[in-house]
Amino acid sequence: MEAKAKARFVRVTPQKARRVVDLIRGKQAAEAVAVLKFAPQAAAEPVLKTVQSAVANAVEGAKRNSERLDEADLYISEVFVDEGPTLKRFRPRAQGRAGRIMKRTSHITVVISQREKATSTKGGTR
Repeated sequence: MEAKAKARFVRVTPQKARRVVDLIRGKQAAEAVAVLKFAPQAAAEPVLKTVQSAVANAVEGAKRNSERLDEADLYISEVFVDEGPTLKRFRPRAQGRAGRIMKRTSHITVVISQREKATSTKGGTR
């Protein structure tokens, strides 16, 4: 079982969003939510919303397919930040010049998977 969520055109620079995303890569979904709630970075909020959306997508997908899903088995299998379009703005500078301001945007993608239970074998060989 795999679920995906994307947040596009988020007004956070990709470099700053990647710092936050690196904190949660490979963690359990519940643990990732807890980390993001208390992360001091501003980029943590849109990443948190995307993770929560991916978890909700997994739960709804399991309901739709009438499968059993334990939220404790969900983990972040893939998470990445791509660069979105840059908004170009100008600020007046001295002597009639204009300074360029680059307002960068991000596309945040979170993929959540369900951990497979380890199957034990009875009477195994040495």
